[in-house]
Amino acid sequence: MNAGFPIRYVDPVFRPPSEAESLILPVTDGCSWNHCTFCEMYTAPQKKFRARDAAETTETLRRCGERFGGDIRRVFLADGDALVLPTRRLLEILAAIREHLPAVRRVSSYCLPRNLHKKSVDELKELAAAGLTMAYVGAESGDDEVLAKVNKGETFASTCDALEKLQQAGIKRSVMILNGLGGKTLSPQHAANSARLANATQPEYLATLVVSFPQGEERFRAGFPEWQPCSQRELFLEMEAFISALELRRTVFRSDHVSNRLVLKGTLGAEKARLLGEIQAAVATPEATSLRPPWQRGL
Repeated sequence: MNAGFPIRYVDPVFRPPSEAESLILPVTDGCSWNHCTFCEMYTAPQKKFRARDAAETTETLRRCGERFGGDIRRVFLADGDALVLPTRRLLEILAAIREHLPAVRRVSSYCLPRNLHKKSVDELKELAAAGLTMAYVGAESGDDEVLAKVNKGETFASTCDALEKLQQAGIKRSVMILNGLGGKTLSPQHAANSARLANATQPEYLATLVVSFPQGEERFRAGFPEWQPCSQRELFLEMEAFISALELRRTVFRSDHVSNRLVLKGTLGAEKARLLGEIQAAVATPEATSLRPPWQRGL
């Protein structure tokens, strides 16, 4: 932490697209699991997992309060899975946010399902009452075979359990699914079981990203050697199967991450037919569809 800026970041820093307006507050560095073979976010040597010192976090918030005053409305707790911290520690952080940044109205965090295994619903209710409003859960897939091949360390059941606990506690859930993660062979079951997961848990927000490997596929293929990437058409067909199988009452859906060539936005189930129509048009006449050019995808 230097004298000019109140927060000490360890690059690279990641946050969900919807947290662009948020103060990114590191309370951990790296990811406590960090074995997912598709994920390159926390593989840099300087990103080894550790919890930030409590005194540093409190001092960071104090200095942020002095510098930004009442201008901060949102805080995102970084890095990969801040909810791995003990409930007591998280309550201390939320209390410090209230003290030093009193204008904050939303606090969110990434969340691995495994991190909620030992947290009770009552503990999560305490966190919600203290200001934790949203958890971003990278489910990636609802299919157990796909999850095992990418070393996610989760199952359909464990992800469902975590999402249900968050719902019971009143914490909003944003669930992320990776389009193309199962490759050509497992695409049908990946789409079907990912939809089954969403239907079973009815998340408030649902997003899809396209699996990609800017640093190469070697690590991923070590555990999934038979994986064959889906073509662009096959990715669209997988999305069509996924959306078709969704039975959601009121979920905000976004497929607008830079990895997606076809940008989709809507509310499910009210706009399911429109979204399916846009996907089907992209399958039938991609040349006439407004697709994000590869150079804009930033991968």
